[in-house]
Amino acid sequence: MRLLLPCLLPALLAAAPQAPAPLPERELTFPGFNGAMLKGSVLKGGAHPYFVVMVAGSGPTDRDWSTKLLPKPSHGGRDLARWFQKEGLGSLRFDKRFIGAWDPKMDISLEAQAGDVKAAVDFARKLPEARGKRILLLGHSEGCLVSLVAATDAEALLLAAPPQASMGRTILAQVRRQLAGAGADAEATQANLGHLERVFEAIRRGEGEPVAGSGVAPGVVALGKGLMFGVNRPFVKATLDLDPWLIASRCTGRLAALWAEADVQCPKPAEPPAGFRGETITIPGANHLLKRETRDLAALDGPKAAETYGDDTPMADLAPLAAWLKALR
Repeated sequence: MRLLLPCLLPALLAAAPQAPAPLPERELTFPGFNGAMLKGSVLKGGAHPYFVVMVAGSGPTDRDWSTKLLPKPSHGGRDLARWFQKEGLGSLRFDKRFIGAWDPKMDISLEAQAGDVKAAVDFARKLPEARGKRILLLGHSEGCLVSLVAATDAEALLLAAPPQASMGRTILAQVRRQLAGAGADAEATQANLGHLERVFEAIRRGEGEPVAGSGVAPGVVALGKGLMFGVNRPFVKATLDLDPWLIASRCTGRLAALWAEADVQCPKPAEPPAGFRGETITIPGANHLLKRETRDLAALDGPKAAETYGDDTPMADLAPLAAWLKALR
């Protein structure tokens, strides 16, 4: 008897269910703090009882977590929103107030940016895509701190890639790691870190930029200038010594911290911070943007790690996050 399977195989493959394409986004604007108009994108979810409001990380990072500071085009936030959609959660993600509309007089203080987060949560509750849903506020990297300060009434808060300490201590730790990776000796390390500490003190006191010594690397000088730059300065001053975990200890809703195992920007601490009462989620083989990272972590510095932040790198396996979302029901 002759088997028909080889003949049927093409038809079976053609009839096999395909992965559903992402549903189209809806673009909109809404009023933020003090009436500043913010641009956003909404994705409709499914049966999950939560709707996600996503807050981007530091600097000129837009709603898609895209920035010209990265060497390759990267849309990690958009990709994560689409992943949430497959898990049954809709989302709102939005551009920070200075994305695409720079004004040297613009208020980008911590108060203003935290106010925008609160406005986004309030606005999300009125969306048809979020009708009857509870709100999950997701802050990424620096967005964790802004989300904590916002003190919204979201029913759940997810801190993705949260810094281990205040901005000042985090910057010093990152620069120390980069200097070590570059083979800097003790004298060069002290010169560079000492300059940054003088920059921090000048910001705290409202003083002018300190003069960099001969042993300070150009990149460290540029970092100091950026921290002290005009409209940035009030935000930096307000967050420089702010302990995110002290604020997190006061949260009353459902709380979790998510770390990527191969994140060199905001690495996972050996133990959860003291007083942290929330849950912890670890994503194996993932970098800062939750993209797949297969290289040896010990060999990575910031620039090398950023090589896999781009759109050509697939998302990591987010099964641990999916499990937490299932429990969140």
